[in-house]
Amino acid sequence: MASIPCTFQIPCSSKPVNSLPSLPKLSSKFLGSQKTLSWSRPSRIGPSNGSRTQCWFKFGKNGVDAEGAGIYGSQGRDDFDRDDVEQSFNYMGMLAVEGSYDKMEALLNQNIHPVDILLMLAASEGDKPKIEELLRAGAKYDVKDADGRTALERAVNEEIRDFILGFSVQKA
Repeated sequence: MASIPCTFQIPCSSKPVNSLPSLPKLSSKFLGSQKTLSWSRPSRIGPSNGSRTQCWFKFGKNGVDAEGAGIYGSQGRDDFDRDDVEQSFNYMGMLAVEGSYDKMEALLNQNIHPVDILLMLAASEGDKPKIEELLRAGAKYDVKDADGRTALERAVNEEIRDFILGFSVQKA
């Protein structure tokens, strides 16, 4: 069960707020009455005696972990699309490095599934959490791009290659 403990401490003040300026009285001919506009004291939320309150947040049904709650890693292979590829391309800073979307468009035009493209990009960046998420979603590390390179061959270093292979073996 995943939960996040939090503590709220609400300060307490017994001094009345009298130092706020009052505004002039305004009259409305439309309503035929006189209204007074003045500053009001802000309302306080929670206990007013300075006591502490503890909360426990439970994610998902019956307090399951983040994956079970649909927050992280709960997507399947077909939940990824072209927009996810573009967002990752931008997020990883590849657009800034490449200067255009040509590399991304070339991958998308090869009829490679978006989740497999994302795995290639994550492997080339060495992003272990993203690689793990994509492999859990069903990404295939042996899909080849136009140059005949797989996610393993695009991996930034040997550690990432071993991570992909190790995770794939562990998953099977």
